[in-house]
Amino acid sequence: MKKITILFLIALISISCKQNTKVEAQNKVPKVQFSDYKGKLASGTIKTIDSIQSKYVRPRTVDVWLPEGYSENEKYAVLYMHDGQMLFDANSTWNKQEWKIDEIMSQLMEENKIRKTIVVAIWNHADIRHPNYYPQKPFETLPKKFLDSIITVGKKQYGSDFKSPDSDNYLKFIVEEVKPVIDANFSVFANPENTFVSGSSMGGLISMYALCEYPNVFGGAACLSTHWPGIKPFEGNPVPETFFKYLEENLPSPKTHKIYFDYGTETLDKYYLPYQHRVDEVLKLNGFDESNSRNLKFEDHDHSENSWNQRFQFPAEFLLKE
Repeated sequence: MKKITILFLIALISISCKQNTKVEAQNKVPKVQFSDYKGKLASGTIKTIDSIQSKYVRPRTVDVWLPEGYSENEKYAVLYMHDGQMLFDANSTWNKQEWKIDEIMSQLMEENKIRKTIVVAIWNHADIRHPNYYPQKPFETLPKKFLDSIITVGKKQYGSDFKSPDSDNYLKFIVEEVKPVIDANFSVFANPENTFVSGSSMGGLISMYALCEYPNVFGGAACLSTHWPGIKPFEGNPVPETFFKYLEENLPSPKTHKIYFDYGTETLDKYYLPYQHRVDEVLKLNGFDESNSRNLKFEDHDHSENSWNQRFQFPAEFLLKE
């Protein structure tokens, strides 16, 4: 009888500890307020977090797009996307272009080409976009002489003051601060098999980096018009090879992860053409093939949202296919 009583008490303590741990985890999720989206949408709805506070990066807006018919009775995959203010409404973007994410994702779901998915659109700050998105560990392998002469002299890179990357903190912000908010407030799968990340240009670099740094969080990445030069292109640039070396050593298992690259042939994208054979080499070296990777060329596509919205269905379907 004593043994039964002791076992019963142990079971009660175990249950209590688990419940307390769950409560503690919930309490750690920062409380946020959602507001209605102020832009125009073709489909679905958006809940906006006007400013997620962070101990890692400058606070910023996050839009959460929910497809038509979103229901708490179902579970959804999650696609995290960078440059969030460029995704839905051309009327509010700096160049009057958009990715048309709401239209593309809705159509793919209606046609049963992808699983049910919500999109988490993380806004950038233009003046720190480059350091937020530039992969930190490859940067740290660059020769000091190069850093001193080219980068760390206070020169701007595409509108950003750039002395050194802050991308490790940016990824911590997504993984430790944004994702818990999403998991706590929406009916989503939290596992890597249903968690993906995507972006273009520098956003392609940080998506690649996110997959490698957090393979237990993200199951796949879509990297459109990946900015292999890292900075403004010039002859003899050592930066691209640091990215390929990093990928060789850090790509996750092809058995459990997917990665998508693509590139156009016009404007800034034309500078990516010389590096595409290296992408293929690195993918093959790490055991990736057509079942779990892509590296696609889009003739006459340039470096713009109007090109990315013409082809986003390809990475979306590749990553999110049922």
